[in-house]
Amino acid sequence: MDGASGLSVLLVIDGVGIGALPDAHLYGDEGANTLVNVARSTGGLRLPNLSRMGLGNIARIDGVDLVEDPTASWGRCAEASVGKDTLTGHWEMMGLESSVPFPTYPEGFPSDLLESFTRETGFGWIGGQPASGTQIIEELGNEHVSTGHPIVYTSADSVFQIAAHAKVIDPRALYELCALVRERVCVGQHAVARVIARPFAGPDSSGTYFRTVGRKDLSLPPSAPTALDALTDSGVHCTGIGKIAEMFSYRGITESIPVTDNSDALTKTTALITQGRRGFIFANLVDFDMHYGHRRDTPGFARALEMFDSDLARIMDVLHPNDLLIVTADHGCDPTTKSTDHTREYVPLLAQVKGLDEGTSLGTRSSFSDVGKTILDYHQVTNTLRGTSFLQEVLG
Repeated sequence: MDGASGLSVLLVIDGVGIGALPDAHLYGDEGANTLVNVARSTGGLRLPNLSRMGLGNIARIDGVDLVEDPTASWGRCAEASVGKDTLTGHWEMMGLESSVPFPTYPEGFPSDLLESFTRETGFGWIGGQPASGTQIIEELGNEHVSTGHPIVYTSADSVFQIAAHAKVIDPRALYELCALVRERVCVGQHAVARVIARPFAGPDSSGTYFRTVGRKDLSLPPSAPTALDALTDSGVHCTGIGKIAEMFSYRGITESIPVTDNSDALTKTTALITQGRRGFIFANLVDFDMHYGHRRDTPGFARALEMFDSDLARIMDVLHPNDLLIVTADHGCDPTTKSTDHTREYVPLLAQVKGLDEGTSLGTRSSFSDVGKTILDYHQVTNTLRGTSFLQEVLG
C-alpha cells in the first residue's frame, strides 16, 4: 500500500456520540448516549452499511446488528481535552489537545463584553442571551429592522453569534463586523471559540424571518501546529468539506469546498473521489448537531442517520483500492436529554482500507488525536504530534 500517493477520507458525523465519558457528570451529561438513545426512542435504526462496518460491535444499538465479521475496524475514542465544543473536538482529531475550556455564557453575555462590542464597533445591540438562532430572529427581527442594531446571542457552545437582516446590514458588511469582533472584542478572557455571522431575510408570506445561506465562522487560530499543517508541509493536498477550513482558520487547508447540508457534503466528497482526488479529504457533516441535536428533534436525528448510511454506500463504492476511510464524531449532542447542549461522550470510530474487508477491534482510544496520527501514518508523514496510529491494526 502506497499511502503517500493515496487518498484518505475522514467523515465527521457532527454530534453523534456513543456513550457518556467517565467525567460526564462534571458537565451535567450523566446518561447521555446519542446513538443508543436515539435508536431506543425511535424504535430502532436502520443502518445496514454502518452495521456491516461494525457500528453495532461498538455498543448495543437498537436495530443495528452485532456482526461476526465486520468489514471495517471498530472502536471508540475518548476526548482527552477539556470541554465538549466542536472546535475542541476537531482540533484534538488533528493532534491539538486543549487543557483549558473556551469561555461560554449560559447566563448571557456579561456587560463588559457588550460594552466592548459597542465601543469597538460603533453599533448598538439587541439580544445578548443564549438562544436558538431561528427563534431569536423571529422574536427580535422587527426590532432589528427598525433600529438597525445587530442581534447578538450565544448558545451552549463557545460562540458569539451576530445575526443581521441582509437589507439592514448586507452580508459583506456583516462579515467585516464579525472580523472586527473576532480581532478586538472576543479576546482575552472572552476569546470564544467562534464568532459566527448569521445573515437572514424575510419576512416571508407567513410573516416569518428565515436564515439565508452565507453563514461564516471566524474561529480562533489553532494554538500550535496540527496534522493538517504537517500534511500540507509534506505536499499532501488537504481538502476541507463544509466548515473544516473555518475551524482551522484555513491553516493547513489546500482547498475549501462549502456545502449546504449533509447530502451536499457527501455528494461533493463522492465527486472528488470519482474524479481521482488524492491526498486527504476532511468532511464535517453538521446536520445531526445543528438541525436535530440542538433542537432535540429525535426523529429527525434518526432520519439523518439513516440518510447518511445510505449515502455512505456511494462513497464506499467509488473509493479506490487502498484508499482509507475513517468515520468518527467530535462530541455528542443527545436530543433525548433535557438540555440543548452538546454532550460529553465517547465517539464512534470506524476505519477501513478499500479492498481489505476484514476488520478488528480498535478498543477504546484515549484521545481523538489517534485519528490524525493514523492519517499522518497513512500518508507517511513524519511528525511529533500527539496520538497513537491504529493504521497497522486496520491493515491486519
